[in-house]
Amino acid sequence: MPEISSFYGIVITMFVQEHNPPHFHVRYNEYRALINIQNGHITGSLPRRVISLVYEWLDLHKDELMANWQRIENGQELVKINPLD
Repeated sequence: MPEISSFYGIVITMFVQEHNPPHFHVRYNEYRALINIQNGHITGSLPRRVISLVYEWLDLHKDELMANWQRIENGQELVKINPLD
Protein backbone atom coordinates (compact mmCIF):
# COMPACT_ATOMS: atom_id res chain seq x y z
CA MET A 1 0.00 0.00 0.00
CA PRO A 2 1.93 3.05 -1.23
CA GLU A 3 2.19 5.98 1.15
CA ILE A 4 1.34 9.20 -0.67
CA SER A 5 1.58 11.61 2.28
CA SER A 6 2.10 11.80 6.03
CA PHE A 7 1.76 14.58 8.59
CA TYR A 8 1.31 14.82 12.38
CA GLY A 9 1.46 11.03 12.70
CA ILE A 10 -1.26 10.60 10.06
CA VAL A 11 -0.36 8.31 7.15
CA ILE A 12 -2.25 8.58 3.85
CA THR A 13 -2.11 5.64 1.44
CA MET A 14 -3.75 4.39 -1.74
CA PHE A 15 -3.79 0.80 -2.94
CA VAL A 16 -2.61 0.12 -6.46
CA GLN A 17 -5.53 -2.23 -7.18
CA GLU A 18 -8.53 -0.34 -5.80
CA HIS A 19 -12.30 -0.36 -6.14
CA ASN A 20 -14.68 2.52 -6.75
CA PRO A 21 -15.63 5.03 -5.46
CA PRO A 22 -12.34 6.99 -5.49
CA HIS A 23 -10.92 6.99 -1.96
CA PHE A 24 -7.79 6.91 0.16
CA HIS A 25 -6.83 5.18 3.40
CA VAL A 26 -5.83 6.88 6.65
CA ARG A 27 -3.83 5.36 9.51
CA TYR A 28 -3.29 7.08 12.82
CA ASN A 29 -1.96 4.97 15.69
CA GLU A 30 -4.49 2.14 16.09
CA TYR A 31 -7.17 3.96 14.04
CA ARG A 32 -7.98 3.12 10.42
CA ALA A 33 -10.39 4.75 7.99
CA LEU A 34 -11.23 5.03 4.33
CA ILE A 35 -12.14 8.52 3.00
CA ASN A 36 -14.19 9.11 -0.15
CA ILE A 37 -12.33 11.73 -2.21
CA GLN A 38 -15.44 13.22 -3.77
CA ASN A 39 -17.70 13.65 -0.73
CA GLY A 40 -15.43 13.09 2.29
CA HIS A 41 -17.53 10.21 3.65
CA ILE A 42 -15.59 8.24 6.27
CA THR A 43 -15.71 4.48 6.74
CA GLY A 44 -13.88 3.47 9.90
CA SER A 45 -12.90 5.58 12.88
CA LEU A 46 -10.51 8.41 13.60
CA PRO A 47 -10.25 10.92 16.44
CA ARG A 48 -12.08 14.19 15.73
CA ARG A 49 -8.87 16.23 15.56
CA VAL A 50 -7.43 13.81 13.00
CA ILE A 51 -10.63 13.98 10.94
CA SER A 52 -10.37 17.77 10.93
CA LEU A 53 -6.74 17.65 9.74
CA VAL A 54 -7.51 15.06 7.07
CA TYR A 55 -10.44 17.14 5.76
CA GLU A 56 -8.22 20.23 5.63
CA TRP A 57 -5.63 18.24 3.66
CA LEU A 58 -8.34 16.77 1.39
CA ASP A 59 -9.67 20.25 0.58
CA LEU A 60 -6.18 21.36 -0.45
CA HIS A 61 -5.33 18.30 -2.52
CA LYS A 62 -8.57 16.93 -3.98
CA ASP A 63 -7.39 17.42 -7.58
CA GLU A 64 -4.09 15.68 -6.87
CA LEU A 65 -5.92 12.79 -5.20
CA MET A 66 -8.19 12.39 -8.21
CA ALA A 67 -5.13 12.49 -10.49
CA ASN A 68 -3.62 9.67 -8.42
CA TRP A 69 -6.88 7.75 -8.72
CA GLN A 70 -6.58 8.11 -12.52
CA ARG A 71 -3.03 6.79 -12.27
CA ILE A 72 -4.34 3.73 -10.41
CA GLU A 73 -6.89 3.10 -13.16
CA ASN A 74 -4.18 3.49 -15.82
CA GLY A 75 -1.70 1.23 -14.02
CA GLN A 76 0.73 4.11 -13.40
CA GLU A 77 2.86 4.88 -10.38
CA LEU A 78 1.32 7.10 -7.68
CA VAL A 79 2.70 10.56 -6.98
CA LYS A 80 3.47 11.83 -3.47
CA ILE A 81 1.30 14.70 -2.23
CA ASN A 82 2.55 17.45 0.06
CA PRO A 83 1.63 17.16 3.74
CA LEU A 84 -0.05 19.83 5.81
CA ASP A 85 2.41 22.43 7.07
